[in-house]
Order: sequence, then C-alpha cells, then structure tokens
Amino acid sequence: MNERKQIGLAVIGCGVVGRMRSTFAKDYPGIGWIGLADINEDLGKKLKDDIEADYFTSDFAELIARPEVDAVIVATSTWSHVDPILAAVERKLPMLIEKPLATDAVQSAMVLKAIEDAGVDAVVGYTQRFRRRFLVVKERIQTGHIGEATAVVVRAFMNQMAPTGELRLTQDRRHLTPMVVSGTHSLDMAMWMLGDQAKPVSVYAKSTDKIMGAMGTKDATFGVFTMEDGTIFSMNICWALPKVWPGAVYGLEIGVVGDKGVIDIEDTHRDVIIASELNQGPAYRPDGLKIEANRNVDFLTSFPPGDLHDGELWGPMREETNSWFGRIYLGKETPHATAAEGHRNLVLTMAMDLSAKTGREIQLPIDPVELMKGLA
Repeated sequence: MNERKQIGLAVIGCGVVGRMRSTFAKDYPGIGWIGLADINEDLGKKLKDDIEADYFTSDFAELIARPEVDAVIVATSTWSHVDPILAAVERKLPMLIEKPLATDAVQSAMVLKAIEDAGVDAVVGYTQRFRRRFLVVKERIQTGHIGEATAVVVRAFMNQMAPTGELRLTQDRRHLTPMVVSGTHSLDMAMWMLGDQAKPVSVYAKSTDKIMGAMGTKDATFGVFTMEDGTIFSMNICWALPKVWPGAVYGLEIGVVGDKGVIDIEDTHRDVIIASELNQGPAYRPDGLKIEANRNVDFLTSFPPGDLHDGELWGPMREETNSWFGRIYLGKETPHATAAEGHRNLVLTMAMDLSAKTGREIQLPIDPVELMKGLA
C-alpha cells in the first residue's frame, strides 16, 4: 500500500460550522496539520485549544499562504467568502466552501471563473445531499424508477431563529433573503434530483415582508420555475414562523412526479417529538446570539448538520465533511455540489427575488450584471 502524505488543512472561520468541520478534521487520519483563522481571536483560540490545532491567526491570508496548507475550508459568515476563496485559488488549493460563493451574482461569476481557470477542485456545502433519505431518492430517480419528471414541488418552513442568527453581524442585508440564505438548500435538492432535466428557462415569484421587514429581509418567497422540457418546479419558503415553532431549522416537504411514478418526501421531523417543562433552546448557537424564546417542544433531528451524542455530532455534516476528506486524500468521487452548481443556485434564488420585486416573469439564464442591476 502506497504511503500518502498527510494533508495540511486551513479552516477559515471558527464559528458553529467551522468548529464542527475542524472537529471532524482532528479525527481524520489523513489530516496531519490543522490551522485556524478568525477575526474573533477569543473564538479562534478557544477552538484551537479544544481540538489541539497546530496554528491560529486572525489573518486568513497569512494562514492560506503557509507552506503546511494543502486544502482549505471556507466557513466564514455568508457575505465574506470571496476573499478567502480567491486567496486559496491563487495557490490552487482544493476547497470546501460554505454556500454561497458570494452574495452578489457578479462577484459569484467572477469567483467561479477564477476557480475554473485555475483548475481548482472546489465544492460547496449543501449538506442535505448527504442525508440517507435524499441519497436513496437521488439513486431511484437517476436509475429511472419514476421515468422523466413532469413536476416538482418543495415547501420549506423555518422559524425566525435562522434569520435572526444570520442577520445579526451585518447591516448590509439587501441580498440576505430567505431564498438566497436558506431556500438555496431546498432549491439545490430539487435541481440535484432533476439532474439533466434541471434547465430552467423562466421563473415567476412573489414575496411578503409583514413580519421580517423591520429586520431588512423578507418573510417568504413563493415561485414557479419552468424547465426547458416543460417540467415545472414550485419552490416555496417561509422563515418567519414564530421562534417557538418546534423545528430546530428546516421542515421540508418534497414531491417529484414522473411519467412512470412519484416520490413523496415528508422531511418535517414530526415523527420524533420531545415535550418538556424545560426550555429546549435553539439548536443553532453561534457565539453572541441570544434567542429570547422559551421552546418546550422540539422536533428532534431537525437541525440540518446532525445531532449530538456524548459530545459528538452525528449526521449529514459528518458524512459531508469526511466524504470531502476522502475526496482530497483518496481521490474518491463524491456527491458534493460543484462550484458551478453553487453559482447556479445563487443566480436562481436571486432571480426569484428579482421576479418578486418587479412583479414579472424572469427569463433564464440571466446575465449577472443585469440581475444585480435589477435588484439594486
């Protein structure tokens, strides 16, 4: 058996997701060196101590430039991915990037071009692809068990804890909408299931902001895509449910109708419920976030990354992260979303927002410059 060089890993961002992925890296035998970067020194140094990482700095560029680094995880806040991605591209390092590539479609296109021009293997964190139920659905669809798809419907419900956590660190909330931040996961799921049929030619959408408008975002967006072959895809998301809503994050319903069959998925997590006199609290606990809500009922297993047992996280984020380690260390094929798919998802979610803003159907594909001009 050939001896493989252990990988030096840089993790940019030491918050909730960076902590999870760094912890998995600590236990992976192919990772021999871990460096961390975060502008919050207290947060980063605590993670360094907790996982016994080799290095910490508040300067991500300095970390990525270090000779020990062979691969990069970008886990900074949603709106701050561009600069660390481009720094890693300069060194042609493989990357696992939290979605999106950028929150501006023009920047996202620029980042994608840089990745592709450099020949970098960059994937985007759409963690739900690694859940067993969605993997088996993808397998049945791609092996023809329901024939050609004719219609897809996705409904996503989320309580207000998700947007509250997402918006707390920035006042530039123009593009931090329910579709761009959260609906992108269920949109990606539907597009992934459709495979070669996922060629949208138009979208029409409507939004409302009665509840979350004061925070600078929308409550909900409902839209319908039409594919090149006539398949229709209905995508609805609301992230303005009360904070006491028992879902930790996502509650999904997905239906895929084909000309030979149908697949119906209830992913609302209402099958495992805890009711207690004790406050269940939020599953998503970023540093500095305070949620003023008592939640005595919880839908267990509804936190997308997975669930804790004996202090360890088990579930799709472990599967996704370890699968990526296998991708870069062993050269394995994996179901990760590509950078091109990540860019596509951003453009489609923003096209929904543009349709809702203008009240008209948007023809696709749309030029990123035109898209951003319309959203300005």
